Amino acid sequence: MWRALFLALGAYSCILGVEALAVDRAVLKEQVRNGQVVRAARVVDPPDWAPWSLLSAGAVVVLYSFTLPKRAQG
Repeated sequence: MWRALFLALGAYSCILGVEALAVDRAVLKEQVRNGQVVRAARVVDPPDWAPWSLLSAGAVVVLYSFTLPKRAQG
């Protein structure tokens, strides 16, 4: 169970890092109800260090998940 959890977290971190590397900025749409703005548009701008940090941390976690022992069937 732990092996699968760490593998999933590492893979997710790697995917998020690749996405942050490819996208400079993401603008989330504003929410409108009955003609009134409920929530304004939000801009997500990842810092320059985020893509490489997420990729490297995700790779380390994936490699760690491969070193965890398999559960003994007994």
